[in-house]
Amino acid sequence: MNNLGEVVDAGMCAGCGACAYAGPAGTQMVQIEAVGNRPAFPKAVEGEAAFYDLSYCPGAVVDARKTETSGLRMTAESEIGQVLEVWEGYACDDELRFRGSSGGVLTALALFSLERNNCKAVLHVGRDAEKPWANRTVMSRNREDLVGRTGSRYAPSSPCEALGQIEQAEGPSVFVGKPCDAAAASVLRDSRAALGEKLDVILSFFCAGTPAAHGTENLIREMGGAPEQVELVDYRGQGWPGLFRAAERGGRFHELTYEESWGRLTGYRPLRCNLCPDGLGRLSDIACGDAWHRYKINGDPGRSIILVRTEKGRRLLAEAHQAGYVYLERSSEQAVLDAQPGLLQRRREIFGRLVALRMLGIPVPRFPGFRLRSAWLRQPLSVQVKTIAGTLRRALQRRWWKRNNEPSY
Repeated sequence: MNNLGEVVDAGMCAGCGACAYAGPAGTQMVQIEAVGNRPAFPKAVEGEAAFYDLSYCPGAVVDARKTETSGLRMTAESEIGQVLEVWEGYACDDELRFRGSSGGVLTALALFSLERNNCKAVLHVGRDAEKPWANRTVMSRNREDLVGRTGSRYAPSSPCEALGQIEQAEGPSVFVGKPCDAAAASVLRDSRAALGEKLDVILSFFCAGTPAAHGTENLIREMGGAPEQVELVDYRGQGWPGLFRAAERGGRFHELTYEESWGRLTGYRPLRCNLCPDGLGRLSDIACGDAWHRYKINGDPGRSIILVRTEKGRRLLAEAHQAGYVYLERSSEQAVLDAQPGLLQRRREIFGRLVALRMLGIPVPRFPGFRLRSAWLRQPLSVQVKTIAGTLRRALQRRWWKRNNEPSY
């Protein structure tokens, strides 16, 4: 892939929105209901250098070597990446812990940054008022904003499109996004002085892919609802892990367990999500995700595994803990493996998927530093054969080699 247009045409766009900020002038993100958020480029861009800059585009490359440190080197490093510290914890504020998806840690860190760490805004995503199952990029500046926008949003989002708002903010700001969003923001923070001056910390969460908005609409219909009547959608939260809730005008509710709803939504993830080795936010300062091993053992009311990736992240977490915003307990690499077995197993198979697609001449992203080959070689032969054969079958059946044919998995 040689330019941003080819990334989109190959179906490898992650929808992060970075090209709407750093790409050709006039680029805008648009939502395609059956696919996700994708950039619309101006008609005449072939001569613009910005159109050929793929350095920040996670649809073209995600380089795990960017955040290599001299800190703690773990035996499971090839699985979870280099980290400085591993913790388990949750928000000390009961409301944040209850409303958050897995203990409210990211919301608590964002709130600490606003109230105690001199940050002026938090750039993240929240519910779209017109389409409650969809997302929009927002800037939160106080507790009320954050509380009203907490919780997971299993729908397309493009927070990097608004990085310009961080440049224009009155002071330092926090960025919260998916691992692919964090990867783009991290590269841009280092390469653009105006952004680097204002983007204080990058927070991310564990991610297993982003279903298209069409998936939520269909899920509501399957539950007997009407998307056009829905005024509120919560994907989870209000306890751990919480319920999927769709509230219609007139007070009618539709609910599913987290397991049921997520199980149905996974079928709407685009191919690029199923090629992602970065479900644990390697290019963020701090990444959090469900400590599922605690949930299964004792029904914990909400808890996260917390991976501290950088010195900046270490300072933030320590200060937030000292100020009483987050509760922390030391954890381990084994806890990460126990908490996220499905996410990590999918990562181990990615090398085989990439090989199969390359065999058919289908362009794929580059992932230097993720050690995908070594993880693949440790898989049983039966898993290797099944992965390659299954990917080849899907590619041929769904004609993934065709340009402008956005593939789903």
